[in-house]
Amino acid sequence: MPVDPKLSPKGAIVVAVVSISFASIFIKWSQAPALAIAAYRLLFATLILLIPTLAFQRKELLALTRKEYVVLSLVGIALAFHFGFWISSLKYTTVANSVILVSTHPILIAVVSHYYLKERISMAAGAGVGIALAGMVIIGFSDFAVSQESLYGDLLALIGMFALAAYILSGRRIRQKTPVLPYVTVVYGVATIVLFMGCFIFTVPLLPYPVEEWVLFLALAIVPMILGHTVYNWTLRYVTALMVSMSILGEPILSAVLAYILLSEVPTNWVILGGILILVGIYLVASRSREKNPEKQPGSAPT
Repeated sequence: MPVDPKLSPKGAIVVAVVSISFASIFIKWSQAPALAIAAYRLLFATLILLIPTLAFQRKELLALTRKEYVVLSLVGIALAFHFGFWISSLKYTTVANSVILVSTHPILIAVVSHYYLKERISMAAGAGVGIALAGMVIIGFSDFAVSQESLYGDLLALIGMFALAAYILSGRRIRQKTPVLPYVTVVYGVATIVLFMGCFIFTVPLLPYPVEEWVLFLALAIVPMILGHTVYNWTLRYVTALMVSMSILGEPILSAVLAYILLSEVPTNWVILGGILILVGIYLVASRSREKNPEKQPGSAPT
């Protein structure tokens, strides 16, 4: 594990989690279609990151093999599907529901790792899977009782979670040996192309938008994408497994608090109960799985 980074990894992970938590707020404020929001978010992030990548790590970028570019392209496709579905979910359901459900990706990763990658999880982690599933059922039934639209948003968030798990699993090995700037530049670039293709296929308007929307697109690229997602990827080389596990819990909690303050979204008692169960389950899975497989510390900022 690298030692003595110039920046404080613990401080950086706090900045990353706080920044990521603003993503759902910016998206809720935007009136643009979900695919357009996702496409411009990735486009601006890619263009901004391309500058330091070419300036400081051009050799590393050009040194990537054809096979590595293929893998990174698959990772980018998965990321595009994640953002497409997750951002769409926020058009139908609350911030708390959407972010809590999409944050359950450690549950799916643990199950896949246990049954298909032969990375056995502990009994505590297995209990965490069951607890989290119970919480998801509670949230699903509570939303079904409220409206089918909210339940539809929950389903979109879950699909986004599946795509996020695919993104993390497909990029886990190559991320361990690829510097963060070339990695995110290629992945974000591929995701941008896929999302713009989706806009053309589904005839999503890309122009015109008022100045306020462009400000939100740029804010999404800088705050949750670069200061959040990208910084979080960098911290994974330095922070402990416990810190990673705790940071995963930070986004849904902070996002729900911000939604309460800035959007006046008040979660129901059933959502709070289901959310608590899910967060407990995520913590058990994330901490116990990483304790057992510390060298295979998966992770990437979810949103």
